[in-house]
Amino acid sequence: MQNLWEETAVQLVDQEFENPSDQESLNALIYASRLLGKVPDLVMHGGGNTSVKTELRDMLGKPEPVIMIKRSGADLDGITKDGFVAVRINPLKEVRDHFFETNQHVALDPGLFKTLLVQNIFYRHPAEVSQSPVPSIETLLHAFLPHKFILHTHAFAQLILSNQPNGMACCQHVLGDDYSYIPYIKPGFELAMKAYEAYHAKPEIKGLVLLKHGLVTFSDTAEEAYNQMIDLVQTMESHIRQADTKSFPSIELPQKLASPEEVASVLRGACAFIEDEDSGKVDTFCLEYRESERISTYVNYTGVEELSARGAVTPDFIVRTRNKPLVLPAPDLTDWEAYTEKVKQAVGDYSKEFEAYVERQNSKNGSAITSFDSRPRVALVPGLGLFGMGKNSTQAKINADIAELSVDAIMKAESIGRFESITESEVFEIEFWDMEQAKVSHNTGHEFTGKVLLVTGAAGAIGLAAAKAFQQRGAEIVATDFNEEALSFVQNELGNNALVLKCDVTKQDDVSYVFRQAVRRFGGVDVVVSNVGIALQGRIGEVSDEVLRKSFEVNFFSHQTVAQQAIRIMKAQGYGGDLLFNVSKQAVNPGPDFGPYGLPKASTLFLVRQYALDHGRDKIRANGVNADRIRSGLLNKDMIKARSKARGLSETDYMRGNLLKMEVTAEDVAEAFVHLALEKKTTGSITTVDGGNIAAALR
Repeated sequence: MQNLWEETAVQLVDQEFENPSDQESLNALIYASRLLGKVPDLVMHGGGNTSVKTELRDMLGKPEPVIMIKRSGADLDGITKDGFVAVRINPLKEVRDHFFETNQHVALDPGLFKTLLVQNIFYRHPAEVSQSPVPSIETLLHAFLPHKFILHTHAFAQLILSNQPNGMACCQHVLGDDYSYIPYIKPGFELAMKAYEAYHAKPEIKGLVLLKHGLVTFSDTAEEAYNQMIDLVQTMESHIRQADTKSFPSIELPQKLASPEEVASVLRGACAFIEDEDSGKVDTFCLEYRESERISTYVNYTGVEELSARGAVTPDFIVRTRNKPLVLPAPDLTDWEAYTEKVKQAVGDYSKEFEAYVERQNSKNGSAITSFDSRPRVALVPGLGLFGMGKNSTQAKINADIAELSVDAIMKAESIGRFESITESEVFEIEFWDMEQAKVSHNTGHEFTGKVLLVTGAAGAIGLAAAKAFQQRGAEIVATDFNEEALSFVQNELGNNALVLKCDVTKQDDVSYVFRQAVRRFGGVDVVVSNVGIALQGRIGEVSDEVLRKSFEVNFFSHQTVAQQAIRIMKAQGYGGDLLFNVSKQAVNPGPDFGPYGLPKASTLFLVRQYALDHGRDKIRANGVNADRIRSGLLNKDMIKARSKARGLSETDYMRGNLLKMEVTAEDVAEAFVHLALEKKTTGSITTVDGGNIAAALR
């Protein structure tokens, strides 16, 4: 653990606060927060919290003491002033003093606790009232302590030491008497009171060690509070390094292991939730795969099932990753059908156990939790590694990040003693708390959330428009194109989360590669827009074999190659999917001297119908779009000029040569693809997007 503080860097934050009287302190808080947020061993994905006590002027210009504290779920890494909430501090102190002076050691009702925080949010403008985020659940702990700057992390070094049967004694032995040690208590009012009591009993303490939870340091300067945090962690890390290393014997692995991609498709299918067979709606996960030498040692360990079942490294992770991962058998390719059944059984058993856990705790606590998702969020696969799973790729990545670091922490904790987490009752208390759920309950209800789209020809007008249309509705995007130079533009348009790959769709190896990468990146494929085409012209009685065969390779066989790869993955997932083909009105209404283009397109139209016929039983839908006269790389200025001349029309009349007298755009075609993907009971259909052309209408 390195100390990253640079005095000159504090002023570089330079946030434009509206009217705080102590802007220098707020800059220092943001700087310290970002330094902590950069280090996953201290905080991860919305974890940890920081604060400073200062003064703000209210709507009438009156100064009032407030605590600026991180909002719930905000990431410290890169945090700005908008990541903090101002809360009136005097009313919170009054609550503290009342309970402390009357010696009342009771837990505040969770509903009252949340109300206490929300009703004291400081508003500088009336417009803020409906927009203010919820402050951290640790707000009372920060407010009850008197120090100006307070930093709270979930340092892995502390979790390694405190997640032991003798965790308190272990931490005290390493850190000594300069700190107060508090047994695990759920974050909130009771923990805040315990923290204040510890300070009141020993005001000279440098910080708090919250067992199985985290570290708290404080000072009158942000730099000193940060230095204390780093010193604490460095001391604990030094002790851990000196501990004996425990061996983790491995199970005997199958001689023929499946690939991560093969396992991902099966796992994703097993975790998919089918709302009901007739609706065709499927709730899917994205997957994020991780492998390393450390992960392999853990997942291959003979006792991994028992060790991983002991619980999470810190309660802060439970709301994201669940308290326990799913442990799968090693993927044996020699009997793949049997293995897929084992995966389905394992996922089903996990869900049943989760439901039983909720039922046990409901009965024990008199609670009534009924609405929940019982699927796992992390899967350990001996012989391969681990998968993080989530409603979208961002959540899957977060869960994989947490799982990867947790593996290291659990193994180190086991090496110095015996890893031991919190109790089941304590897990339940934190997992279904609405203030914890608020960290992950962001709206992910778009039509294609959790779905993966693969589009070919993505550098073209229609391909890029299709990728954007699905992305705007929540889909994860795999975009491919032959034009390597154009791929950087595609990446920029779709953002870094999209997987953008070069692919020659006439080469089976290229197509196979991009599908493997799609599964490795996102876990599977749900929708394919097979979009590539090339507009070759010539009189059919005179065209060369070379031109005609080239056109068939691109305009027909590439669609077959792409569809076959998609079918393989969709069948492994087991819940269906969508094959969408960019056909052409040329398939039914050929133009003069355009046979080299129209003939393979006519074959592609029948390819759509054949896939619908042969794979409807797999719940895989196959549909196509017949578009006409779309400005693109295919129909460029020269092509428009040539086709206008062939039709004896002006270029404007040619582009608007339809019943509606309107030019059709790539975005119109993209919307047709979206529409077809949403039609769960439509297959074998060809949708015309041409502004109206009776000669091209299907009968």
